[in-house]
Amino acid sequence: MGSIWSKIVGQDRAVEKLRHFATTNVQSFLFVGPEGCGKEYAARAFASTLITGSDSDSSREADLILRGEFADVNEIFRVGAAVDKEEAESIVTQSSTTPLEAKVKIIIIHEVHLMRDSAAVRLLKTIEEPAPQVIFILLADQLVPSLTTINSRCVVVNFARLRESDIASALVADGVFPATAESVSKASQGNLDRARMLVTDNYLARRQEAFANIASKLDGTGAAVYKIVADLSDHLDKAAEALETMHERELTQLEERVALTGERGSGRKVIADRHKRELRKLRTDELRSGLSIFAGVYSDLLTQDPETESGDEIIAAVAAIHKTISALGLNTNEDLALHALLLRCPPLSTLSASLQLQ
Repeated sequence: MGSIWSKIVGQDRAVEKLRHFATTNVQSFLFVGPEGCGKEYAARAFASTLITGSDSDSSREADLILRGEFADVNEIFRVGAAVDKEEAESIVTQSSTTPLEAKVKIIIIHEVHLMRDSAAVRLLKTIEEPAPQVIFILLADQLVPSLTTINSRCVVVNFARLRESDIASALVADGVFPATAESVSKASQGNLDRARMLVTDNYLARRQEAFANIASKLDGTGAAVYKIVADLSDHLDKAAEALETMHERELTQLEERVALTGERGSGRKVIADRHKRELRKLRTDELRSGLSIFAGVYSDLLTQDPETESGDEIIAAVAAIHKTISALGLNTNEDLALHALLLRCPPLSTLSASLQLQ
């Protein structure tokens, strides 16, 4: 038996607050922190504590909650680019029903920083005055204008961006060699979930190299862009192989359990939906990371010569890359986004020639 909080890395202040709030009558919470900081796991751990009255991770309820399969902990994931008014209506309806097993029903809403204004307005009253048997936990990567009113109705728990040293220590505790842990933690961009995937990623170095070489492969033609995007898509497919293997193993274990116990309502659809979300998120994370490497190539040129005549062109390219990074995750078509971006980015050869002439 262990503590349900033990797997949360580098968030001592947040955990301390949650331990305190587990004994209060607060019903609406807003967890704010960057991707991979641990707030999703913390939301499930907090839900388990509220339902079981204990921080033990050994109970049946705790196990189901942490796997996202407990009847009275409903996790809401956006279907489209953002949580819209129709999804908000569904959340309001869920909040009006009574718990099936526990004394309370907990509704965890993911990515509320992407919530549309109409959805926020629809949920405001429900979150401000929830039914006695309902507790809301909202998760946001950052506070945005649409959350202003909701934010004021919730207890806010802030989660910090994880330090590389925290991630490396967590990986070493998992059994990863220190040198590998240090290397992976630097590539993880503060995301522990991503770091744990990268440990088993045999293609990381080649993928990073592919993104670093984009600018040198551009020549101003659509044909070059098409070839680069196809190559990057292949690298993203390879990045997903480790996760797909993990998913296959999980499904096999589920089928073995069903065969032994004959259990009904085994959660196949829940697991299948989660697998789709995890694969989509992995591709998005890897694309964001790779594009940051791509932007770094241009930024390095500007660092070499801040007064270069190509300065405005380089700055525009970096801005376009970061705009694309920000748009990822909003059900954006990866290939179309990359084609549009790379057609706007200057070839490294023309920039290098310009720098050499000065």
